[in-house]
Amino acid sequence: MKHKLLLVFLAFLCMGFLSVEAKKKEKRHIVRIETNVGNIRVALSDDTPLHRDNFLKLAREGFYNGTLFHRCIKDFMIQGGDPDSRNAEPGKLLGDGGPGYTIPAEFDLPYLYHWRGALAAAREPDDVNPEKESSGSQFYIVYGKKQAAADIKKVRAMLEEKGIELTSQMVDDYYMRGGTPHLDGQYTVFGEVIEGMEVVKSIQGVKTDENDRPLEDVVIKKMVVEK
Repeated sequence: MKHKLLLVFLAFLCMGFLSVEAKKKEKRHIVRIETNVGNIRVALSDDTPLHRDNFLKLAREGFYNGTLFHRCIKDFMIQGGDPDSRNAEPGKLLGDGGPGYTIPAEFDLPYLYHWRGALAAAREPDDVNPEKESSGSQFYIVYGKKQAAADIKKVRAMLEEKGIELTSQMVDDYYMRGGTPHLDGQYTVFGEVIEGMEVVKSIQGVKTDENDRPLEDVVIKKMVVEK
């Protein structure tokens, strides 16, 4: 009887793991981000429809064409989508531009989180944006270092104070894959990189000024909705 119970328990755990993995992969729309240093292909999650549809709309309209990855921090992330970055003078402070609207937060934990390669929406800070609404256009791609046990312990305590729990699958991803777990439940993740992480790695390592803007522009030449 004990053996049967153990087998049932293990089967239950496997089903839970597979359901998380399956949901992470339920992404139908693919967008190719063509930059002057290479292409990045991202898949958008159907579980964040407001962010998905907005990103597709802007990509189809050419909103992002000619804009920059204007904020790049090594071992952390690369950020783009500011329309004011198009043809911006060298050294100009960027990051305040947008389409004139915000998007309600669509957190989908524990399925969509800040593993390496996650596509997420930037936003204004909590003091002016307590609802954590996303920028209408600015986004970032996580690079994030692999997390050590001490890192996980610290961030887990911080997130628990906010009512957010790191599952064993999330912890495993952060250990083995890397990411930025302290952002979970704070910013909406709405997709992931499926091709071109070597390009993301290259961009996050470029030389930047004091405002984290690359000294040599990293340009989004265009975005193409593949499907």
